[in-house]
Formats: sequence, C-alpha cells, structure tokens
Amino acid sequence: MSTTISGSSGIVFPDATTMQTGQQAVKAWVNFNGTGTPAIRAAYNVTSITDNGTGDYSVNFTTAMVDVNYATVVSGDAYNGYTSIGYGDVSTSWQNVAFTRIRTFVSTEPYDKPLYTLAVFR
Repeated sequence: MSTTISGSSGIVFPDATTMQTGQQAVKAWVNFNGTGTPAIRAAYNVTSITDNGTGDYSVNFTTAMVDVNYATVVSGDAYNGYTSIGYGDVSTSWQNVAFTRIRTFVSTEPYDKPLYTLAVFR
C-alpha cells in the first residue's frame, strides 16, 4: 500500500511495509571504522563486523537476506589518492544470506581504513 500526496504533484511514497519488503529498499547499511578493533558508527540490519585480517571484513546481518542475489555497494576513504576496495567473487565465502565480505588494498597490500560504508539492496 502506498500513500499519495493530494494535489497536482502526484508524488507517491511507499508505506513502511513496502519500504521493508520492496526491491527499492536498502536491506542493510553500515558506517564503520576499520582500524584497530572495527567499530560500527551507525548501521541498519548489521549486528557486527568480523575482522578477518588486515583490510578484510565480514559484515554480519541482523536479519538474513532472502537469498544471495543482492547488490552490495562499498566505499571508503582514500589513501594518498589510490585505494582499491575489492568485493571478491559471489560464493559462500564472500556473500551469503548471513553476511557479506569486503577487502581493501593499497596497491597490492591489504590495508585497514578508518572509514568504510556499505549498503545492500535486494
């Protein structure tokens, strides 16, 4: 069910149920510090971050995804203008219903960053 604003604008906003279940909705997001012990600054549907090693993190979902066919968008702060954030292949070790995993490199070396952001859409 949607809510329509009356008038000539014709703007339609999804209701709360549609926002949670619709494909246009973000299913999880997180902003976290990856240096030292990873620390979540703010999040939705993310219960924790697992530090798998330098520049290698698993983002654990509070509520599992319905399947592994979701899209993940990741960003982080730059390091001297060049940083590579790798997502990896779509397999149970990188993306599954319970978590998604990201890795970060400077040149070819793993690197912890002070700022990561991640959003998951399905």
